[in-house]
Amino acid sequence: MIRAIFTNSFGILVSRILGFIRDLMTAAALGANIYSDIFFIAFKLPNLFRRIFAEGAFTQVFIPAFARSIHKSVFSANIFLLFSSIILIITLLVNLLPALATKLIAVGFNDATIELAAPFVAINFWYLPLIFMVTFLSTMLQYKHHFATSAFSTALLNISLILALILSKDKSQSEIVYYLSFGVVIGGIAQLAVHIIAVKKLGLMGILLGGFKYLRVKSKIIKKDTRKFRREFFPAMWGNSTAQISGFLDTFLASVLTAGSISYLYYANRIFQLPLALFAIATSIALFPQISKYLKNSDEKKALAFLTKAFWFLAFLLTMSTLGGYILAYEMVHFFFERGAFTAENTQTTTTVLQMYMIGLLPFGLQKLFLLWIYAKQMQLRAAKIATISLVFYVALSLALIKPMGVEGLAFATTASGIVGFILTIKAFGTKDFFSMFHSKYSLYLLVSIPILSIIFLIIKRFLHAYI
Repeated sequence: MIRAIFTNSFGILVSRILGFIRDLMTAAALGANIYSDIFFIAFKLPNLFRRIFAEGAFTQVFIPAFARSIHKSVFSANIFLLFSSIILIITLLVNLLPALATKLIAVGFNDATIELAAPFVAINFWYLPLIFMVTFLSTMLQYKHHFATSAFSTALLNISLILALILSKDKSQSEIVYYLSFGVVIGGIAQLAVHIIAVKKLGLMGILLGGFKYLRVKSKIIKKDTRKFRREFFPAMWGNSTAQISGFLDTFLASVLTAGSISYLYYANRIFQLPLALFAIATSIALFPQISKYLKNSDEKKALAFLTKAFWFLAFLLTMSTLGGYILAYEMVHFFFERGAFTAENTQTTTTVLQMYMIGLLPFGLQKLFLLWIYAKQMQLRAAKIATISLVFYVALSLALIKPMGVEGLAFATTASGIVGFILTIKAFGTKDFFSMFHSKYSLYLLVSIPILSIIFLIIKRFLHAYI
């Protein structure tokens, strides 16, 4: 377990470090204005689907379905063709009607801004079919307990965007956005290439190609498996994507606020996502195949013990990250972004948004862990209900807070919906089983660590304040 978590965490860390380099270069080149908003809008929708697929529903439904299928080769080929065809059709429609797609994403943009943003939306959307193929191959690699390729491959997207920013130096802001948009597509192609190489090396290419070869002949014998997969996938997709949909709606609602609001949410969320991805997502990806196997073999006791170890590991890391992120929010935003076109005023607003996000880090991260149990036990409909309640709560609260609090209110609404989602997830997991985890010496250690860590971070803040 530890090795798999470390592999995922280290790969994500490398990618996020490169991502921060990319973001600070983007902030310096574009700042927080209409052009940065346009790029983040253009990249938002394909990135939303990436998170839903790569960090959620597809993996959590495909792995158990692939494991139980007798005809793995034909089943995997059928699923690949089904999803890639749908995604390709959507991508072509977006490229045929980019202005309409842009209007749907950013309702607050005026006609001139939509006309400006539409070409970038069309270019960025080609990342979606590429990243689905990456996710599909990544899921097959995870089944074989190979995590390194997927963990490190996201760095290739960031490298591509960094190169785009270097090549677009001294260009106009419009040209910089063009370079970044093509950089996204090239990054997707690079990610796909390394996954194809890894699949081939592990001998999985034969399974996939064999499935395509015999798909027409044997398609009838996998109808039951495919039908069950479809029934499980859509509730799982909805249940696993509340945070991503909330983030997308953040952007949608922020488009009606002052220019730069979308960028404030983006920059703050990038910092918030670092510990979430580094610890919670990496742990979830590493644990899911093993927990699924324990539950498949009716060994719930071992699965629960496995989950408990991961819970305490994650609880300590996320508590530390929450305290550090909230207390040192200003210092982090200043360090990462305040240069070039990114002003001190931008730093102040982004800091407040980040603090609103950080309050929800612990519930968001722990919810991902317990959702593993729900999906491994094939309770997709229960997860979908939790997601629906959380999303309705988010929409109601964001609409109530957007006027008095502005962009900060949108971030707080996201956090509050995450807390609601966590409470409902624990109820589905089993409140008794959850609280039984606290009958441990680690409970005391965690309580004692909170004031100690707070004092340490406050001392660090005071020390850093002298140099800012």
